[in-house]
Amino acid sequence: MGKTLGTEQHKALIAMLIAKREAAGFTQAELADTLGEYQSFVARLESGQRRVDVVELIGLAQVLGFDAAQLVKAIEAVR
Repeated sequence: MGKTLGTEQHKALIAMLIAKREAAGFTQAELADTLGEYQSFVARLESGQRRVDVVELIGLAQVLGFDAAQLVKAIEAVR
């Protein structure tokens, strides 16, 4: 498996996470504070500079109120 940063699936993941954050009414700073992280952590995720691991995805899903498994299935469909 090659690098995943910048792939269409990674771009789709980022777009979906941004949409979920905005739909939940969070700014990057508010989300970071809720996660116990710095705002730059969220900014790096959303700019595509950093991967999201599975545990982080589950935490984001819990905070933002979405089903992580459904999001993964949607990303699987992206080619």
